[in-house]
Amino acid sequence: MTVYVGLDDTDSPRAMCTTFVATELIARFRTLGWSLEGYPRLVRLNPNIPWKTRGNGALCLRFGQGEASSRPAGAFRGWTARLHNSDGTAVPGQALFRAAQETVLRLADLDDPGTQPGLVVTRWRPGERLYWKAVRGVVSLTEIAADLERVDFSFAPKGSRGLIGALAALAWRPRDRTFEVIAYRDPGRWGTPRRLVPPDVAGLEERFPRTFNNFDRESGHMAIAPRSPCPVLFGIRGEGPEELPAALATVRGELLDRWLLFETNQGTDDHLVPRRVDDLPTHTSAILEGRVRGPPRTLPGGHVVFSLSDGAIVDCVAYEPSKSFRRVVRCLLPGDRVRVYGAVRAHPRAINLEKLEVMDAAPGAIKRGNPRCLACGKSMKSAGRGAGYRCRRCGTRAAPAEARFVRAHRDLVRGVYEPPVSARRHLSKPLKRMAGPHEAFETTRMESAKMSIPTSNKSSSIVSAGM
Repeated sequence: MTVYVGLDDTDSPRAMCTTFVATELIARFRTLGWSLEGYPRLVRLNPNIPWKTRGNGALCLRFGQGEASSRPAGAFRGWTARLHNSDGTAVPGQALFRAAQETVLRLADLDDPGTQPGLVVTRWRPGERLYWKAVRGVVSLTEIAADLERVDFSFAPKGSRGLIGALAALAWRPRDRTFEVIAYRDPGRWGTPRRLVPPDVAGLEERFPRTFNNFDRESGHMAIAPRSPCPVLFGIRGEGPEELPAALATVRGELLDRWLLFETNQGTDDHLVPRRVDDLPTHTSAILEGRVRGPPRTLPGGHVVFSLSDGAIVDCVAYEPSKSFRRVVRCLLPGDRVRVYGAVRAHPRAINLEKLEVMDAAPGAIKRGNPRCLACGKSMKSAGRGAGYRCRRCGTRAAPAEARFVRAHRDLVRGVYEPPVSARRHLSKPLKRMAGPHEAFETTRMESAKMSIPTSNKSSSIVSAGM
């Protein structure tokens, strides 16, 4: 018998992390004779929900009572959490639920006005339809009412919003998956600058090729370390669970308090839905195909915008934090056929770019001169914006297309482009994952992104990160 625990929204921007609460639940359940059955699941939900906390992650933990396997899932102050196989006899009771309830009340940041913890303990879990609605759209409390009636126990001490995420995490049936090992700080260091060795982080993908999104070579930022004052020291993401504990052991810095290995939907693009420009609901993420309608323009603040048309028109925006990715956007020309991936922004209506695929680059042209008058042979002058040309001597007119153009070299080539590591969302699938045998994408990386890795005079030098 498997018992499922769903958990969401115990954290706030100023404190706590729901994954840390999960480590405490595992430790507490161990004293009651329950152990992990399968890896804990960290399930990222719709990244466009306005009331989310940071990465909008919810958790599903599965517990059983059975014989231990040899696979470690975490380490907690002197003991190792191992995956167990359920013996099929145990039934969840009031004691198990109360232990979870007490843990949530002890650790959740209930003083924050935006925090609404949700806890579910049950032998039943909802169908996957709930997950897909929660990762791609907005789920109301009314929509989960029937599911809540079917669970064994639920708890929402302060509003019910967290119950939506808790149930949605239980509903995830992976079609694609990745893993993340998360290392936690000693409680005495919470809220202080994190201390890690940059070269250790910069070399993670070289040492462990199946990991991703570790280090931003453009900015020198250690992307494995969060920026908030939460209990997490760092997290390493990868294709499988096997090498992540070893990868964790190669990153020097603070002494760890504990670590835990999660199965996740990060880096899967589960949040994206193919749509048309005239069908872009608010709080969703979309994949659109169309042609560039006009030349890209740079706004105050460094944001770069271009208009995409598939009949209807929508603006697509590469924001300043995406850095060199904006250079790709600036290279677009009217007529280029592209596929864009990104979040739907309501006001002003636009697509916030997560990735860009150049499917077909239009021939470039550079104007070499105004047309010559066929009547008198003189060079014509502009008649005004969009009005073509006019001969000042005889009044003969010419269309804008009659100017003299030469074919221009295009630096932009077909392929998929992405922002630097620091500007990527948790759910966005990196190009590294899109280049496998089952993906038809032709990937290319910007020459401008080939930056050297910052180094230190001493390989053991420790610097602050993420605070």
